[in-house]
Amino acid sequence: MTNKIKTLKELKKSGYVSLDIKEEMIKNLKINLSKGHSTFQGIHGYEDSVIPDLERAILSGHNINLLGLRGQAKTRLARQLTNLLDEWIPIVSGSEINDDPLDPISDFAKKSINQYGEETKIDWVHRDERFFEKLATPDVTVADLIGDIDPIKAASLKLSYSDSRVIHFGMIPRAHRCIFVLNELPDLQARIQVSLFSILQEKEIQIRGFKLRLPINVQFIFTANPEDYTNRGSIVTPLKDRIGSQIMTHYPKTIEIAKVITHQESQTKKDIGVYVPELAKDLIEQISFEARESVYVDPKSGVSARLSISAYENLISSAQRRMLINGETETSIRMTDFNAVISAINGKIELVYEGEQEGAIEISRLLIIESAKTFFNDFFPKIKKLSKAEDLDPYQSILDWFKDKELFIDENLDNKSYEDTFKTIKVLKNFVKKHTPDLNSKDENFMCEFLLWGLSSYKKVTVTRTTRGLSFSDSFSDYINGL
Repeated sequence: MTNKIKTLKELKKSGYVSLDIKEEMIKNLKINLSKGHSTFQGIHGYEDSVIPDLERAILSGHNINLLGLRGQAKTRLARQLTNLLDEWIPIVSGSEINDDPLDPISDFAKKSINQYGEETKIDWVHRDERFFEKLATPDVTVADLIGDIDPIKAASLKLSYSDSRVIHFGMIPRAHRCIFVLNELPDLQARIQVSLFSILQEKEIQIRGFKLRLPINVQFIFTANPEDYTNRGSIVTPLKDRIGSQIMTHYPKTIEIAKVITHQESQTKKDIGVYVPELAKDLIEQISFEARESVYVDPKSGVSARLSISAYENLISSAQRRMLINGETETSIRMTDFNAVISAINGKIELVYEGEQEGAIEISRLLIIESAKTFFNDFFPKIKKLSKAEDLDPYQSILDWFKDKELFIDENLDNKSYEDTFKTIKVLKNFVKKHTPDLNSKDENFMCEFLLWGLSSYKKVTVTRTTRGLSFSDSFSDYINGL
């Protein structure tokens, strides 16, 4: 149909009916809901919260504000709204603002139709081209969003500045019949926000004295971070009042949902030959959960889902680097590899008290240790204070081994040497087999190292980080020796 219809006459003959963009989205959402089709792909954890709210807002014909911390898929949700648009729409050929041939609003389109009548040429626009996005920054101007007088156009066409044809349209008029997303709305200066009032409410634009009645047909999606309300700006009340629905987004509520998101978003193609224990994946996600609850991390800033994604990619890269150094074709993730995720954590958290860079590194290490501590009791006996002398510590045999020995694990250790390292510590292997009898054989060494990390989190053993790897030793001996 779209390839054959080239003129207004053919368009009318086809029976095409023009729809407001909100009506268009309502029509297609109703079809999706009645058929059980999902509008949003790759969005996890919002099935019973954000998505139903968003669908209700669309059915209400509202402009929408997505309010949430960074890394909560606000922009992704907005971009997928194009799935609710018709695949193709007709426009008057040459129109700057996607004029509907059956309902033109610009001088250009009206004059074209008056001049050529039913022979007016028609172009077609795909729904992927009907998405406009702008990041609100303090330097955004009214001219950027709405438009301004173009002196060059006035001179070349020999027009007076009082003629509306000298106006150069900004992004919003050019988004006529499209979805327009304005990210980080509170960062937009108040006077610029005020300029949006008449567009949302009265469907008119005002540019340097011009009050031009232009019934722009736009689906507005705004995004905002609650932190911005106090730190950098706010949404002015009259504008906020004109936004139909404000929808709160959130972080994944379970480890399982977080793992699905990380697997989907991370560059997993490079993990060929790298075996990743399920516990390692859980630990990666738990780091984000620990960070969101940590007293050291600023809760107003939030902890993006990108932390887990970047951390997982670094974890895989650490194993892959070791594999390449040793000329091996396969390897497994080790707890030692978690040292590599520190750089990913550092860039994704904002501390309550920003100090030296060393502070962020220590907090990152603490988050990893706390993550290990969270899962420790899922596999091994709970560590508690012994009330009587005859009470037996289930970990005593392991602690006795460390009284006169030290275990160093080089981060670049080849697979055979790594395997031999834990074979020599039979008490560690036996303990793991006893308490995790159903453990996959591939996970045994990882679990041995995880056991040591867990004991270090409870101060049972001391872990010392070096540029080459990790050293585990007896906590009591280190204390006596002043280490």
